[in-house]
Amino acid sequence: MVKYVEGSFNEDYIQTLGVNFMDKKVQIKSTNITFLIWDLGGEKEFINMLPLVSNDAVAILFMFDLTRKSTLNSIKDWYRQVRGFNKSAIPFLVGTKYDEFVELDFQDQEEITQQALRFGKAMKLPVIFCSTSHSINVQKIFKVILAKAFGVKLVLDEIVNVGEPILVYK
Repeated sequence: MVKYVEGSFNEDYIQTLGVNFMDKKVQIKSTNITFLIWDLGGEKEFINMLPLVSNDAVAILFMFDLTRKSTLNSIKDWYRQVRGFNKSAIPFLVGTKYDEFVELDFQDQEEITQQALRFGKAMKLPVIFCSTSHSINVQKIFKVILAKAFGVKLVLDEIVNVGEPILVYK
């Protein structure tokens, strides 16, 4: 969120405890659009704030740490909870810390990538791997959101190969 809105990455950024909010104005085909971006911490104690950030959402990004498989496994529960509040939002599965992920053994990369792609297919959601520290796919996440939300044709090559920054959105 901070990388997209402010264009910066802070190594000392403290992960969200509770809810954080930012906005960003963009122009698409001479129409001004304001992204209102809410960030909800991923710990179970913040589940009671889920309606606040999801009820009126157009898109919902389910974020997980590519270097910690347990965070990917917890996505199923978050997905079920969110869909109870908002069935119309466009869901996305976003793996973070791609820069650290590529340092893992190939077998671990393959296992996490295949599991993320399976989840994406089963839940019918785009899968994107990103790195905020290395500016990998951060802008593309929001391009895909805009394209899906407004029915705009998007010309981005999909990436499905293990070890590369996955980008599956069709």
